Amino acid sequence: MSDKSSVESIIEKHKAAGKYFNVNGLQCFGLDQGKGEAVFCLHGVPTSSFLYRKIVPALAKKGYRGVAIDFPGLGLSDRPEDFDYSFASLAKFCAEAAKSLGLEKYHLLIHDIGGPIGFALASENRDKILSITILNSWIDVVNFKKPWPMRPFEKPVLGEIELATLTYPTWQLMFNKMGVNDSSGIPKNEINAHIDILKREDGGDAYLKIMRSFNDSEEFRSLCYRAVQNVPYPIQAVWGADDPFLTLDHHGKEIKEVAGLSEIYQLSSRHFLQEEKPMEIVDKVEEIIQRSKQMIPR
Repeated sequence: MSDKSSVESIIEKHKAAGKYFNVNGLQCFGLDQGKGEAVFCLHGVPTSSFLYRKIVPALAKKGYRGVAIDFPGLGLSDRPEDFDYSFASLAKFCAEAAKSLGLEKYHLLIHDIGGPIGFALASENRDKILSITILNSWIDVVNFKKPWPMRPFEKPVLGEIELATLTYPTWQLMFNKMGVNDSSGIPKNEINAHIDILKREDGGDAYLKIMRSFNDSEEFRSLCYRAVQNVPYPIQAVWGADDPFLTLDHHGKEIKEVAGLSEIYQLSSRHFLQEEKPMEIVDKVEEIIQRSKQMIPR
């Protein structure tokens, strides 16, 4: 079987493990498995719910409802040309997606751009949040500087050129240098599947729109801060300690200080810690669920 056909079969398996649902006329995709208290997983870029393919079933096995959705423009969800792909808009989309899926209250598990999106979601829907677990992300959107691999995507023409260079070989190289410490346990074509999912249908045009729509205003930063300060629910940060771009020393420390955390739980991984340390993440989510039960009446 060729690499391409093997990747296609992996994507078909992923599709079969999830479902499509409607959000304000958009066809959206998500993994939704298990019963019990819901854990709402928000991905980053250039990934999708596929990054949570190990975490969602693990949550289900532990007696929870694992839900990971694809943002519009990414994954297997629709990619409308005229959609507002800003963080603020995607946060509102997530609130509507949760409503469409019947999530009355939920624990948040957020990563990368899913961080600021999730913070805005939590700030505007505080009564629905049971806990927040933050994976490698950032919160000070005003002073955030994109890591160098992300910067070309925000520029016209240069972004399209950079996207065209994202092929299986270049992605494998990036994945191994920035994504994980040890990819030996991850099938090569599962790594490649991220690229085909990113570029399906529109070649990644919507992804470029997202990369050019980061909210960086003081107003949006205040919204993010309100999600982690003086809140009734518990918060924790779990970090791939060797992430070369969203670093523990800078971005992790920033979140620790803003949220008033006593510590950050460190894992031996890089940016895509869901690929390398899924069970460790699930264990930490289960811990905060138990803390939440002591803090928030059910």
